[in-house]
Amino acid sequence: MSPSIQLLKDRYLKNIKKNPQLYIGIELEFPIVHTKGKPTDIEVSKDLMRFLVDALSLKVEKEDQDGNPIQLVEPTSQDRILFEVSYTTLEFAFGRAQNIQEVEGRFQAYMKVIQEKLGEKEHAIQGWGIHPNWDQNDNRPVGYPRYQMLMAYLHMGSRQDRADLHDFPQYGAFICGSQVQLDVSTANYLRVINAFTQIEAAKAYLFANSEFSGADWDTKISRDIFWEESMHGIYPENVGVNAKLFQNEDDFFAYLDRSAIFTAERDGETYYFSPIRARDYLDTDEIPAYTLNRKETLLVPQEKDFQTHRSYQFQDLTTRGTVEFRSVCTQPLDRTFASTAFHLGLLVNLDKFEDYLATAPFFAEFGRDYKSLRRQFSKKQLTDEEKSGIIQFSKDLLAIAEQGLEMRGQREMTYLEPLKEKLTR
Repeated sequence: MSPSIQLLKDRYLKNIKKNPQLYIGIELEFPIVHTKGKPTDIEVSKDLMRFLVDALSLKVEKEDQDGNPIQLVEPTSQDRILFEVSYTTLEFAFGRAQNIQEVEGRFQAYMKVIQEKLGEKEHAIQGWGIHPNWDQNDNRPVGYPRYQMLMAYLHMGSRQDRADLHDFPQYGAFICGSQVQLDVSTANYLRVINAFTQIEAAKAYLFANSEFSGADWDTKISRDIFWEESMHGIYPENVGVNAKLFQNEDDFFAYLDRSAIFTAERDGETYYFSPIRARDYLDTDEIPAYTLNRKETLLVPQEKDFQTHRSYQFQDLTTRGTVEFRSVCTQPLDRTFASTAFHLGLLVNLDKFEDYLATAPFFAEFGRDYKSLRRQFSKKQLTDEEKSGIIQFSKDLLAIAEQGLEMRGQREMTYLEPLKEKLTR
């Protein structure tokens, strides 16, 4: 086994249990929007965070370079409220929970206080996958090394001699997603990754919410293009839909070995550099790298740099013994938890889910190029044939998810209602 694969296995397999209890982890990103169509006032955003410390009895976990709180934690639940990349995006990262209602109750309590405070200054949290005023906003990163590094890294795209990269390296400041993490076991994690890879077309249809006004892209999910045609997508294995289903663990890690490393730390300083495949990293003698103030230096690769490795596949194996599902746009506020319920129900009903996918009529009609299917079924206009096929596919999956939620006995089926309504319009 190559050293790089061993390091990746050490990183990603160490916390996967044989028989874990199934917990739910939810991360929700929302744009902070000026309700009169003006740019978001980032001073209003910063003031909100200061206000929430006392209003919600939170503790400051991280501050920016000017001493403004940028990440707050609720000590009991371990919920976190933070800025994500920019001061115009607020993220809720909930502590693990046993059912969806538990998270929704806490979310609604936070939102009541937040919306009231923002409303005083004509601002609000809104349910969009793209900030509606992205082109007017102050899209600078939060004054914190990780976010500054990410934004600087994305801006490296303008120095690449490639025609297939888009012209919006600041996109990290204004795209918003809805992620769910679910516990997986040593026996099922690959099954879960493979099964969900096959349904990205249905998820594109059900959850698209990021049309972009800044380019003529025929898609309702611009976040896919932002990721895939940026520095993050220089190596296709690093982002998006997996290009293949994995036969076994070695096959999966050989794929992950082709993902990218683009950042490292030395003596408390954060560096970024042109992406290098994990498999090539340790064989590289020296790397031209940049500090956050664009000072160039040479780095010698070290094994410890794999500790900051992160790929961005839609079905992402995390270091916490979970699979993170990260292909869903932020949803309208009245369907915030529909995506969580959909993923949870399918995971619980995995056997039936896999059996259905093996013979699904949808694939007989449209093929099994899962990457292309995602793009095809996120188009702004579908043919009658496409619409009929994707609606039936989605209905079948919804029925399997609903059965899975019923098996849990937690009365979570109600969260699927908005999706049912979408498919019967």
